[in-house]
Amino acid sequence: MTLRVEAVSGPDLAPFIADLARLRITVFREFPYLYEGSAAYEETYLRTYLDAPDALVLLARDGGQVVGASSALPLTQEMAEIRAPFVDPEFDERDVLYLGESVLLPEYRGRGLGHAFFDGREAHARTLGLSVTAFCAVQRPEDHPLRPQPYRPLNAFWAARGYVERPDLHTTLSWPDVGEGQDTPKPMRFWVRRELT
Repeated sequence: MTLRVEAVSGPDLAPFIADLARLRITVFREFPYLYEGSAAYEETYLRTYLDAPDALVLLARDGGQVVGASSALPLTQEMAEIRAPFVDPEFDERDVLYLGESVLLPEYRGRGLGHAFFDGREAHARTLGLSVTAFCAVQRPEDHPLRPQPYRPLNAFWAARGYVERPDLHTTLSWPDVGEGQDTPKPMRFWVRRELT
């Protein structure tokens, strides 16, 4: 099989929506997201990327199988909870590309796809003339009962890519944890990289 990363946007994404929904549910069940998920919700959420101008999804495919994906969307087209921390004199939300989720099946990790996902999304920001990229990560307590041992967060990887953790930039998103029947709020912290252009 041939492993490759390709950029997909707009209507070209439609054939991959069901595969992406399954992939997101599979990967996000892991710590720290612990996301219960549903195909119906995921397919609705992913349709945002079909319709949003300048949205981008990078697909990692092994032959015909989608094994990973990473998304990006101009901040101005994101939901209010994502935009709110950037309503600050320090930022112009029109200059920010929000990096959505990156998901990758465990057996494909460690092959450089994480870097390929960031490279592709940062190149997309430059193409759009945006000089800031940002994403947020869920905050779980160190003593969370479902935290695997050993567990290595991605903070060092993100920092090596030039992202700075910003405890002052935070929001709250809600989803059902594995085994829960209802959404519960989760604290999210942003990481920011500047001067891409």
